[in-house]
Amino acid sequence: MEKKPHLYTEQEAYQKLSALCAMSEQCCHDMMTKMKRWEMADEVAERVVVRLVKERFIDEKRYAKAFVRDKFRYNHWGGVRIEQELKRRKIAQRHIDEALEEIDEKDNLDALREMIEKKRPSVKGKNEYEIRGKLIRFALGRGFAMDDIVRVMEV
Repeated sequence: MEKKPHLYTEQEAYQKLSALCAMSEQCCHDMMTKMKRWEMADEVAERVVVRLVKERFIDEKRYAKAFVRDKFRYNHWGGVRIEQELKRRKIAQRHIDEALEEIDEKDNLDALREMIEKKRPSVKGKNEYEIRGKLIRFALGRGFAMDDIVRVMEV
């Protein structure tokens, strides 16, 4: 049996979402998605989001920076994947570019090198060529740029 969503008033939605925003960074797209699941009218949801932005509970620039920092540090994602995820959340390209600049190139290459070295023992292949191919696909899947992968694997 499917559970019916709780119907929130505009004020209840605002209070619930502002509390969520106070605990962690959120973006407008995620808030709108959440309110759609609650079956809130689009114009009401829009007013709630506008109020959250006006009162600085939501700041997409701040969100992008926190997202980049967390996904790079804890999920070990590369810049390509992080950018795709931020675009999926409808974050402005200028915020994405600014946030991605915070990833130091040396840290990026070090993280990629460490990830490949850690993965290498578990990769099976008939020869070095096949193993390298699998490692490259693994790193691409994690969202690292092909240029960086080639640089790391040549060393």
